Amino acid sequence: MKILCVSDQIDPLVYSNRVKERFSDVDLILCAGDLPSDYIDFIVSSLNRQTYFIFGNHNLNDFNYYHKNKRQSQGAHPTLTYTPQEYDMNMSHGATYAGFKVLKDKIFQITRPNGKKRPLLIAGVSGSKRYNNGLCQYTETQMFIHLLKLVPKLLLNKLLYGTYLDIFLTHASPRHIHDKEDPCHQGFECFNWFIKHFSPQYLVHGHIHLYDMNSQRITKSGNTTVVNAYSQVIINLDENADGAIPAKED
Repeated sequence: MKILCVSDQIDPLVYSNRVKERFSDVDLILCAGDLPSDYIDFIVSSLNRQTYFIFGNHNLNDFNYYHKNKRQSQGAHPTLTYTPQEYDMNMSHGATYAGFKVLKDKIFQITRPNGKKRPLLIAGVSGSKRYNNGLCQYTETQMFIHLLKLVPKLLLNKLLYGTYLDIFLTHASPRHIHDKEDPCHQGFECFNWFIKHFSPQYLVHGHIHLYDMNSQRITKSGNTTVVNAYSQVIINLDENADGAIPAKED
């Protein structure tokens, strides 16, 4: 399975009248935050592939459509309560919101070691580390609470399918993996806890800009391959086994 991952920057190779030619063999699209809705709409419309997205800490015009109880003020820190209706909302641009959810994609089938098929398992969380009380920013404790709310469905996945998760889609990175030391770009330590306990094949994140495209964007942490999706990157997931194969840049 070939997956196009994008975040943070409108990539001219994607936002092009040749996008269908360049990415014709892509099966799935992951948007890791800080992208305009119009850009996501262009990708979905052009490639006509299943697309999942989460929000970052910028480009939040649509955030309150998915979390109606969030306060608009940048000076008011968002609350942590969500209604099931808000979780299920699938507003504009034809993509599925994966923020603070565990999802089963039954279009894509993974072959288990016993030969049985199972759906592709995806979870996601939106936002960055809290640095100026803005919208979609969270303290370490608040993000950990969000992760704990995912645990019941992850345990159910393990019971039903023999694995917790294939892909964890985030905006921020795990702490000390691809992150930086300024308050805005520090990663979440609880993401390392998540990787250790639930072993997704991939953690795909954004938020960390790569001004030198030779900078490291792929790191192995335990059984998880952590990929920085800045601008765009292609990863490959083996559909014939419960295991990932290395990512590569396109």
